[in-house]
Amino acid sequence: MRVAIAGAGAVGRSIAGELLENGHEVLLIDKAPTAISVERVPQAEWLLADACEITSLDEAALERCHVVIAATGDDKVNLVVSLLAKTEYGVPRVVARVNNPKNEWLFNESWGVDVAVSTPRLMSALVEEAVSVGDLVRLLRFSQGDANLVELTLPPESPLAGTRVGDVSWPEDTSLVTIIRGSRVLTPDTDDVLEAGDELLFVAAPAREEQLEELLSAR
Repeated sequence: MRVAIAGAGAVGRSIAGELLENGHEVLLIDKAPTAISVERVPQAEWLLADACEITSLDEAALERCHVVIAATGDDKVNLVVSLLAKTEYGVPRVVARVNNPKNEWLFNESWGVDVAVSTPRLMSALVEEAVSVGDLVRLLRFSQGDANLVELTLPPESPLAGTRVGDVSWPEDTSLVTIIRGSRVLTPDTDDVLEAGDELLFVAAPAREEQLEELLSAR
């Protein structure tokens, strides 16, 4: 898979390193000469260019990319890169970094964003996830599909504790994707029995989140 990353700072380089370790082809783009540190990620391609310029993206052959990641520290740049990647080059998957939570509402399909990742929001969600039992925690928003990745830890008094996954009438537009039980990560099967303390990960439409929380919690 070919991935272009706009922004070769610490975040962009870290993402590049992970992707390269997983066998992907990575191109790092940055307009600042000081950011071009080939020796830090030698396996990647590097391009000194402005990712907001069509000529630069032509040089990067963005039409050959399967994924574009807008990872700069400037939300305006990330939005422009996302929009160009989707509308001008038809990139199938566009992931954008949100630096200021106040700008989250802009990072949607109108700007070409498939997945918006807000570091402050994610850190806050992880804190909530660590201390909340029985409360729904939103971890990630999928812009194009109008859905969220949400988590709920099943409380001991939940009426669904001890119930087979296949016997639960889940709300529409929700899908149980993973059960984390201690150190185990389980792919849900209809015969799996829910246990108190299970961390349940769902992809759910925002309109169904309250209904899902009511179903799983003890309230």
